[in-house]
Amino acid sequence: MPKAPKAETDAELVGDLCKGTSCSCTGNSVGKIPEGKKRFRITLGPTQSEIWATVDGNTLYKGIEGATSCFYLDLAVGEHTVNMHAKGRGGFGARMLISEFGEKGWYESFEFSCGAPGLCDRASLRSWKERISGVDAGKHAPCGSVRISGIDWIEGKMPDDLHPETFFLQAVMKVYKFTPKHAPGSAECIKN
Repeated sequence: MPKAPKAETDAELVGDLCKGTSCSCTGNSVGKIPEGKKRFRITLGPTQSEIWATVDGNTLYKGIEGATSCFYLDLAVGEHTVNMHAKGRGGFGARMLISEFGEKGWYESFEFSCGAPGLCDRASLRSWKERISGVDAGKHAPCGSVRISGIDWIEGKMPDDLHPETFFLQAVMKVYKFTPKHAPGSAECIKN
């Protein structure tokens, strides 16, 4: 099990919704996006567990004080390593949602959710794995420009043989150059 980063956000956060190391989860003003990059919102929670998400060299941290934290990053076209750590006493609950911003709305590029609310257990992890294995070619948002591959995880110690106290997830997020032309959830993007 890789060690979790420090309990702090250490990232180049962007946009009008961020100030210092915290960002608002609501609002429509994303600010100017640099040429050749795309804006992403990473939502951690709602849960009372600690969660870290790392995207390339950016570390995003949600502590136990608040239920949900949001962060905004600009990423270039290409592949990006995404990791998530979660931990809690007696078990954890975790949710990480990665959304891509487009002119027609937010595309939900990837979501991990287990035990949020409540505690994650092995049966819930198996259920999540079955659900994502049915995603066509890793494109969780059919109208967006992101594919997720290489999903794997490690469960930590389970004192009760049911609820892991720590968890590590890894994946590769590939951002494509094209601009999404259909609104999120449009029928035009769904294969028959």
